[in-house]
Amino acid sequence: MEETLRKITEFGYHAHGNQQRKYTPDLYMVHPVRVMEQCKNYTQDITVLAAALLHDVLEDTPIGEEEMRNFLLTVMPEAQAEETLKRVIELTDVYIKDDFPQLNRRTRKAKEVERLKQISPETQTVKYADILDNSQEIIPYDPHFAKVYLHEVKTILKALDRGNPELRRKAMTVVEEGLKQLSR
Repeated sequence: MEETLRKITEFGYHAHGNQQRKYTPDLYMVHPVRVMEQCKNYTQDITVLAAALLHDVLEDTPIGEEEMRNFLLTVMPEAQAEETLKRVIELTDVYIKDDFPQLNRRTRKAKEVERLKQISPETQTVKYADILDNSQEIIPYDPHFAKVYLHEVKTILKALDRGNPELRRKAMTVVEEGLKQLSR
């Protein structure tokens, strides 16, 4: 499994290229790796861990579904590759500004929450880890936007209740503590 995850990580680094995290000089891929490591504390399901590594590729890079599928088929059996791709698609925002310019941010986010309620419990677990990692990083770097973001992800965490309960609680605690910290 570790060799497969290493190859998927390399693919993620290639896909994200020189993209950097918004608030740090880190290459973007450090975030998906942290999300995967967080998930690894709760599951050994290779499709969950692979989706954690690839969760932003379709949304933030030129890589499309077919290219991702073709790559995954080189490193895992077909059923796992298809399940991984399904999870990545579930984690890819649909209601984005470019595609829905007539909707304001609040409306797009509300629609996204409704969509996310339908994703699998395993994929909800990845979403919890994503929220946890982003929430820990945003507060010191952008406290103004952090207030907006933390309220949005609090709504998501309340709505998504089928993933790993321990990781969900951990993410909720970090979000709640962040909101308290920002309200001081």
